[in-house]
Amino acid sequence: MTIERIPQKHYPKAEIARRGMALALDFLGVWLVSSLLGSSGVGIQFVEILVFVLLWLVLRVLVVYNNQGQSLGRWAFDLKILEVEDGQVVGRIPELQALIKREVIICLGALLVSIALNNIRANPTAILLVLPLAIDCSNAFSDNQLRQAWHDRYAGTFIVSSRRGYSLDLKVKRLVESLQRNVRR
Repeated sequence: MTIERIPQKHYPKAEIARRGMALALDFLGVWLVSSLLGSSGVGIQFVEILVFVLLWLVLRVLVVYNNQGQSLGRWAFDLKILEVEDGQVVGRIPELQALIKREVIICLGALLVSIALNNIRANPTAILLVLPLAIDCSNAFSDNQLRQAWHDRYAGTFIVSSRRGYSLDLKVKRLVESLQRNVRR
């Protein structure tokens, strides 16, 4: 009896810049809506926090689960989330429980960034609230094999480039290049 190796399908690693832009787009959408519903007072606004968390979980868990692994930001930048088992990427969307574990961690960091942005004028040291999200995502820089952040490792997920999306980064690059050519003329 011989053991055959089944060749693994290759999934292209997502660039860290594109991952960051996708996260930023999702964050901005959720933050703007939750900020509109909050009051103008300084400090922690509990209604705003509740709206932020609910919108984040809807956008980053339910939409991803029902939209082939893509949130709005991931769709805009041609990214997709897949599951990892035993260090190998599996070609399927993570289960709902894995997505919830992953997004609760990111949501906490994004919520702290939201609180920092809302209170930065009154308290400049609020910028330190960015550190938990930065520490969580910094692991992707040192992981050369899968580029997984801490939340990805914990939930067993992996971000890959996708063929399905809007290609916002490529469209912006083309627009900038055409503007540069027109300015030179």
